[in-house]
Amino acid sequence: MDRTDRRRRWRRVGVTVGVATVVAEALVLRRRGYGLVGDAVVRCRRGHLFTTLWVPGVSLTSLRLGWWRFQFCPVGRHWSLVTPADAGDLTPDERASARTVHDLALP
Repeated sequence: MDRTDRRRRWRRVGVTVGVATVVAEALVLRRRGYGLVGDAVVRCRRGHLFTTLWVPGVSLTSLRLGWWRFQFCPVGRHWSLVTPADAGDLTPDERASARTVHDLALP
């Protein structure tokens, strides 16, 4: 096997792992009650709830770390790991409160 064949094989492995990761993230997001793309209520490690744009495989305002994202929490004004909150576990008041605070104002 020459060098070009090895590169192609590793490229295929990388693409396969990348696609599998995005699909898994999308499935978990769907299971938690959110669409595949759009605003999601997230919870930081200190328990603050806010809304952020969540697109599987893409990070606009955060550093991706697998399922978690490291980003600024606008509620507590600190940097933290965040993960989508399970929409079914949130009370209507928590959902309404989280929707009033968005991490990034997009036009």
